[in-house]
Amino acid sequence: MDEPRLPASSLPTLRQLQFLTALRSEGSFVAAADAVGVTQPTLSAGIKELEAALGVILVERGRAGATLTSAGEEAAVRAAQALSEVEELVRTVKAAGKPFAGNFRLGAIPTIAPFLLPRALPLLKQRFPSIKLQLREDLTSRLVEGLRARTLDAAVIALPYAAPGIETAPVAEDEFLFLCPTGHKLAERNDLAPEHLKSEDVLLLEDGHCLREHTLSVCGATPGRRSSEVSATSLHTLVQMVAGGLGVTLLPKIAAEAGAAAGAHVSIRPFAEPVYGRSIGVAWREGSPRADEARTLAKLLREEIFASPARAP
Repeated sequence: MDEPRLPASSLPTLRQLQFLTALRSEGSFVAAADAVGVTQPTLSAGIKELEAALGVILVERGRAGATLTSAGEEAAVRAAQALSEVEELVRTVKAAGKPFAGNFRLGAIPTIAPFLLPRALPLLKQRFPSIKLQLREDLTSRLVEGLRARTLDAAVIALPYAAPGIETAPVAEDEFLFLCPTGHKLAERNDLAPEHLKSEDVLLLEDGHCLREHTLSVCGATPGRRSSEVSATSLHTLVQMVAGGLGVTLLPKIAAEAGAAAGAHVSIRPFAEPVYGRSIGVAWREGSPRADEARTLAKLLREEIFASPARAP
């Protein structure tokens, strides 16, 4: 049997939910009021009205600021989810029947974003002039959480990446190249292979970057392989570490083509047999109303960026 509906007078307004989530984020009435563009008394009154409607204290007020009670924390989490659903409802209705109409929130991992997006975004804007892109660069795990939380519509990530509730479309295989200091002995080999790195200090990105795992998947099976204890926070830093003689590494071809090692005292060499350490793909939330647009994005990248003569094998 269905539960009886609550009377409208006991339901919070969207504005009250915005006030509560802002208070949770900012930690004070003054800062929260400023974040949502109202006066402090207005926000305070809105919170009191919300407490009255729900019949529970949500906020403990003190000189040190505002602290949510356990009920307030639960309410704020659910309020954020509800507001996200309402925002998606508005976006979906506005974009009905119009691909990439309005805001499209796109994420990309740091080892792809600066090398692919400058080529892809002008093309996307040309094909869909009404698109309003909101970009976010972050680690794969956080981008996936953004897809699940509906704060992102699609993300360009490295595959394979298994995540429940997330669908993906492959775009291209990204070849790995060997990066070493200028004059390094391996730079002269014509039969270069991953096993030749077993006596080298292989530099990696820090934990959390999927490229670290992809590099290890290429080099890790080599018996006796050495791995440097030093790690980098970005590909550009990694290149400079190699230039400084701290070790060698693998560089994605997409980064090399975009000039990631330009000006550095390094040598970039392909392996005798091409090494493909990762796939580039587009991910989106299963059941998302923007799923078709995510697939369109993957198709555009596949056919217009990676099928160009510069990328042809």
